[in-house]
Amino acid sequence: MFKLGADLKVYLHREPIDFRAGINSLAVQVQETMALDPFAPAVFAFCNRRHDRMKLLLFDRPGFVDKFRWPRREVPVVVLTTEQLHWILNGIDIDAMTSHPVPQYQIAG
Repeated sequence: MFKLGADLKVYLHREPIDFRAGINSLAVQVQETMALDPFAPAVFAFCNRRHDRMKLLLFDRPGFVDKFRWPRREVPVVVLTTEQLHWILNGIDIDAMTSHPVPQYQIAG
């Protein structure tokens, strides 16, 4: 699951990158320009030319964090729990998830 632990190393690429770059291009940057392993348990941070946006490259157990199942709800703002955010970051469709119904007991026994 996606969690940024306090012991996780974070490497900042100082030079701006072309923000059209995808995962493969960023992984090559990490490997060739930064001389680091893109599959290491670390976060690699990149910025754009204006230094007002950031891209993060993170390899997690199932792979690079890159594709998300965005909620399809017809409301202007969706309120999530941190657990639901982790699910989205792991590629899980939170709208397709259902929990067990909560039983309504009248009498014990």
